[in-house]
Amino acid sequence: MIVIAEKLNGSIPSCAKAIAEKDADYIRTYAKKQADAGATFIDVCASVKENELETLKWMIDLVQEVTDTPISVDSPDSRVCLAALPFCKKPGLLNSVSGEGTKIADVFPVIANTKWDVMALLCDDTGIPKTAGKRVEVFDVIMKRAKEYGIAENRIHIDPLVEMLCTSEDGIAMVVEVMSYIKKNYPKVHISGAVSNISFNLPVRKIVNQAFVVLAMNAGMDSAVLDPTNQDLMGMIFATEALLGMDEMCMEYIGAYRQGIFGVKK
Repeated sequence: MIVIAEKLNGSIPSCAKAIAEKDADYIRTYAKKQADAGATFIDVCASVKENELETLKWMIDLVQEVTDTPISVDSPDSRVCLAALPFCKKPGLLNSVSGEGTKIADVFPVIANTKWDVMALLCDDTGIPKTAGKRVEVFDVIMKRAKEYGIAENRIHIDPLVEMLCTSEDGIAMVVEVMSYIKKNYPKVHISGAVSNISFNLPVRKIVNQAFVVLAMNAGMDSAVLDPTNQDLMGMIFATEALLGMDEMCMEYIGAYRQGIFGVKK
């Protein structure tokens, strides 16, 4: 599983407080904790109304003081993401683009001949599609544009848009349908998404998140935005990979346990 560590995001109240107070130790501490817990990328999202780019640079610099784990540069404004790329010492993940406006036209030419990965959301100018078929249509357009710019499938992380379970009429059936289509037709494309979105407004959210991860991985999810310091969730991921035949002789599972990524409370 490609783990995109979620905790350095200004939409989280404790992180927002740290950003407002310029608490550098908070940023450094959470960066190192997430890197040590097995993160593939450290997501950095300022989520501020003013001076977003300046704040992103401050956060990225602090993260890179304590870890060389690649950065996931995160903003709803793709132009801000592009402007922040030079702050990173190595290629990471641009989070994100979608079918909205000129986002693809802005981003794809810039990252085409680089090693940057990109997160793409399955929405467009009409909003979030209500059916699997419409989301697949957006996906097909994104892949067509990626091919035009020579962006390899394995550099693309598709977020099928995981929404709240408590407002869903069919559980995760629609998302699974989209995931299954992607995995069948574009096996090298990464299927991603924010795990915690599924459990908004539900009690004991961690249980719902864990159950979702198992079902989503079975449908093809191999990249996710989540909290790598949550040992129960990380243990579930390693166990699921082993059960799906993705971990020969369970060596990754055993290795992660020995490293204390799960099973040993810190």
